[in-house]
Amino acid sequence: MSKESISTTASRREVLKGFAGAGALAGVALPHVHSQVDDTVRIALVGCGGRGTGAAHNALQVSAANAPTKLVAMADVYQSKLDRSYAGLKAKNKDKVDVPAERRHVGFDGYKRAMDALNPGDIAIFTTPCAFRWVHYAQAIEKGLNVFMEKPVTPDGYSSRKMLELNEQAKKKKLKVGVGLMCRHSQARRELYSRIQDGELGDLLLLRAYRMQQPVASCFSGKKPAGESELLYQIRRFHSFLWLSGGSYSDFFIHNIDECCWMKDAWPVKAQGQGGRHYRGENIDQNFDNYTVEYTFADETKLYLHGRNMPGCQGEFTSHAHGTKGYALISGPGGHRSQARIHKGQGPDSDVSWMFGRREGGRRITESNPYQDEWDHLLEAIRNDKEYNECERGVAASVVTSMGRMACHTGQTITYDQMLNADHFGPGADKLTLDSESPLKPNTEGTYAIPEPGVKKNREY
Repeated sequence: MSKESISTTASRREVLKGFAGAGALAGVALPHVHSQVDDTVRIALVGCGGRGTGAAHNALQVSAANAPTKLVAMADVYQSKLDRSYAGLKAKNKDKVDVPAERRHVGFDGYKRAMDALNPGDIAIFTTPCAFRWVHYAQAIEKGLNVFMEKPVTPDGYSSRKMLELNEQAKKKKLKVGVGLMCRHSQARRELYSRIQDGELGDLLLLRAYRMQQPVASCFSGKKPAGESELLYQIRRFHSFLWLSGGSYSDFFIHNIDECCWMKDAWPVKAQGQGGRHYRGENIDQNFDNYTVEYTFADETKLYLHGRNMPGCQGEFTSHAHGTKGYALISGPGGHRSQARIHKGQGPDSDVSWMFGRREGGRRITESNPYQDEWDHLLEAIRNDKEYNECERGVAASVVTSMGRMACHTGQTITYDQMLNADHFGPGADKLTLDSESPLKPNTEGTYAIPEPGVKKNREY
């Protein structure tokens, strides 16, 4: 049996099973996938911020049926972020973190060196700003690695088209690809989806989504501190810059948009919307403070998204569906915990016909953590060599999200096809170094171009 006759993307257990009791093969060179005695899935973390650290922790806490996993390499452009992430993960996961100093890489080429520590069939985690997603994905595909990538997958049309092109190669290699839209892995939402598809809500007439909150993460930013690299400053404050993240709209509102489209079982074909900037003070980011978007599906039904990042205002983090037979709470209050239920009327004060976890005469079922569920589902697919690739859905959710953002930023109706074929915000992401200039240049006052609806009708900034 030759080394080439064994697919490096085959299930680990099947590879090991094929060599079990293989005394007659003692002199045969085995493929460099994993040894007969070590079935550990090795992991590299590329992007060591809060979301990356959380994703790595979830990867190391998978269920016993899918374990063991081990973190063996890390990469970031900031030494301080890498150090904090490593310390936190090591404290919580101890022997599951084996990342000596020589496998902690700082710099724009760190992703390559981190993935060099992996074998085909291992997992690379991508949690950098999404402008770099296609760059990292290309490397993972070349090396035959399974991938977990954070949402959004893309900030613009070019990178969306690039990801779809790359994903065709990933599918040919049968790589497993998870995308951090964890709501789709929620037990409660999955049961609600099944019930809606089975007709319990009747025909869907309207969907509503709200993410109204205080300014979060780095969506508001002041001027760059003296002495800091322009490029590294923008990456450190990536929610403020459209080329890196799609801004606060793409990074935060995508969950509500995605779960509503999932319940509808369709993607919108066009969007129109509006928003504005208020009380900006010294902030120089490219975001609007509030957004209202009307998404239209092919059957002319609507999804309304209400988003806001403003201090002192009412907060809400919920998603809702209205049908001819009643109303459903998809998620909320509080967002990622679903509390899914169906009401007989058109609002939450009407009688409940179904609620997740409620059982007559029995103990209520508690919803598990969807951040952990998505990792258990990915590892289970890897262990059992099941088809598993969420990239196309992740790209579609990112395009739909960007479509609404662009409609607000330009003051125009934007179709799905227009967004998918739109320009590139940040060309050259694959060629950046620590000494590079940013694709986005400030003006002489140290501020950046901002969206001007009705003035800039074809670009967002």
